[in-house]
Amino acid sequence: MVREFTRPRLKYKRSFLNPAQLFIISFMGLVALGALVLMLPKATYQGISLIDALFTSTSAVCVTGLIVVDTSSYFTSFGQTVIMLLIQAGGLGILTFASYFSYFFKGGSTYENQLALSDMTNSEKIGEVFTTVKRILVITFLVESIGATLIFINLDKALIPSISDRIYFSAFHAISAFCNAGFSTLPNGMMEAGYLYNYSLQLIIIGIFVFGGLGFPIVINSVRYLKHLIIRYILWFTDKKGNYRPWILTLSNKINLITTSLLIVIGTITIYIKEYHNVLMPHSGIGKIITALFTATTPRTAGFNSIDFSQLHFSSTILILLLMWIGASPASTGGGIKTSAFAIATLNYLSLARGKRKIEVFRREVADISVRRAFAVMSLSLLVIGCSVFLIAHYDNHIPLLDIAFESFSAYSTVGLSLGITGNLSNESKIVLIGTMFIGRVSMLTILIAFFKKAKQANYHYPSDEILIN
Repeated sequence: MVREFTRPRLKYKRSFLNPAQLFIISFMGLVALGALVLMLPKATYQGISLIDALFTSTSAVCVTGLIVVDTSSYFTSFGQTVIMLLIQAGGLGILTFASYFSYFFKGGSTYENQLALSDMTNSEKIGEVFTTVKRILVITFLVESIGATLIFINLDKALIPSISDRIYFSAFHAISAFCNAGFSTLPNGMMEAGYLYNYSLQLIIIGIFVFGGLGFPIVINSVRYLKHLIIRYILWFTDKKGNYRPWILTLSNKINLITTSLLIVIGTITIYIKEYHNVLMPHSGIGKIITALFTATTPRTAGFNSIDFSQLHFSSTILILLLMWIGASPASTGGGIKTSAFAIATLNYLSLARGKRKIEVFRREVADISVRRAFAVMSLSLLVIGCSVFLIAHYDNHIPLLDIAFESFSAYSTVGLSLGITGNLSNESKIVLIGTMFIGRVSMLTILIAFFKKAKQANYHYPSDEILIN
């Protein structure tokens, strides 16, 4: 059946649809299909409105995690499975699946397809397009399988007596965590009684969603680097032919890994100090540290909660907003402006303060196009979030501004955390959040690239002139 459905080749003219347009259309199609399936009588116990179905489908495909109805009690097993599949497809990107299976069943692909897919998968060489896709799928299913196994082992059998239910719970949360979706079959997430003090389970979930938020290029490059180190310094005697090939961590990897590590450490320490006598009060010893770590890492687009975020101090809430805005690393299952953009912006003002004309780090110079992209992504994100806050404040003016801002930041960065207002929003505000989640997932810059005609490169330069900034 699959072979029959994959018989039509994946063909389109680049002059008709560029990769950005195809990417956006594919996500829109999956969201619409998901909403229609969730409206089937078999998917819910009491039926669901079109707006709520569309909201849930968008939240799943865009791996956000914001919910207007309780996933565990509102949706049947079929409905929850549909949500899980939407999360998986949205997290990996539907085009990754489509391109891989088209290639797998047909034994090849056209040059036009490979050119387009090289843009979508960030492949350095056209010939490595499907190799990259295969690696992405292998890494994804391997991590999810290992994560599901570890979750299954650490579950309390008294809470979920049935083995099949424990397997389903493990698979659902492994996929949701790796894709940084934040959906849970528990009504209160990790705050549910019996799970709140299961610190080993929380550490496993942290490991899964942090790994998913690193980005596939970073993971692949890091694995290659570790393999190089092992062969070079540990198993050197096995390389009898002298096939030594040097391998280094790329500048992008170094910047993203360092930024991610600093955000986790600084966020954890800050939450631990600020909330020691507040939301961390029920925990003790190592439990406080793990809960602080969970609270500091989950805003980076994971969306799981082990505390009530509405009980945080105001200053801690502002920190969570910043962490949500920054988000995960590029080419990952997470959202936000990405750690690379935040790092480049930080390095830029440090370079300006020191009187440098270029951004230099690790004996490398950051390309101007990367700087321009970083600031474009940051400014566009604030524009979209600002419009979202304005519209929701207009339609639901009785809700406090901080709650609305938290919701908008969470939607744009595909986080899924909330201060408890999502289900009480009007239909108009829900539509605003649907648009915010979708734009946050595909990025506003991608939308602009999709709709603006690419300008031809001219062979001349106008005289440059400085503009007053401050």
